[in-house]
Amino acid sequence: MLRFDVITLFPELIDLYTRTSIIGRGITAEKIGVATHNPRDFCLDKYKKVDDSPYGGGAGMVLKPEPFFATFESIERPPDAPVILVSPQGIPFNSNMAETLSKEKQITFFCGHYEGFDERIATLATHEVSIGDFVITGGELAALIIIDAVSRFVPGVVGKHASVLSESFSDGLLEGPSYTKPPEFRGMNVPDVLLSGNHKLIERWRRQESLRRTYERRPDLLEHAKLNREDLLYIEELKKRSGA
Repeated sequence: MLRFDVITLFPELIDLYTRTSIIGRGITAEKIGVATHNPRDFCLDKYKKVDDSPYGGGAGMVLKPEPFFATFESIERPPDAPVILVSPQGIPFNSNMAETLSKEKQITFFCGHYEGFDERIATLATHEVSIGDFVITGGELAALIIIDAVSRFVPGVVGKHASVLSESFSDGLLEGPSYTKPPEFRGMNVPDVLLSGNHKLIERWRRQESLRRTYERRPDLLEHAKLNREDLLYIEELKKRSGA
């Protein structure tokens, strides 16, 4: 079982999401576990103060080291388990990182607020991770995104594990289009190849659609994708069609 420990000032945000849908079922099946830890519980003053004004002046408040260190040190964890501080200054999170983290036994998260952490808190982290080049109100949303993405790679969390392996980014490409019944809806038809029953042609069509969608929407991904000779020939065909 993979256990997530989340250090957060708002544990209810984590608890609400992780009780629902696929993540909730993963917890019920004991494939993953999620525990929250509130630094306010480790404050020694009667006001439970977790932040203070920054040295040197400036707007906003900074999260204090004492309650966060105390919270972290209260968690039983292997000494080599990953500790993630979610921050817009971190390395970009992606599918490869999610799959790698899914092989761990325990992951701890620090969720920030206000103007961020006292820099000394960052010394506890093994990874500083960003979900994108933007700033959000608190680290809980970022931590939940990472927890969700990582959990999908844990066998038994998603009903059909094979579906995870065929999703976007699993092979460096975007996933192609999907269709279900009815075969015709408001003048829009399911491609004939998907109704043909010819599995070889269907797999070829799906691969080409994945390549086409990646070429049109995220051509940067093609630089590092795993491509065979047939893929490269199809990409050249797409370039000719587009006049590139």
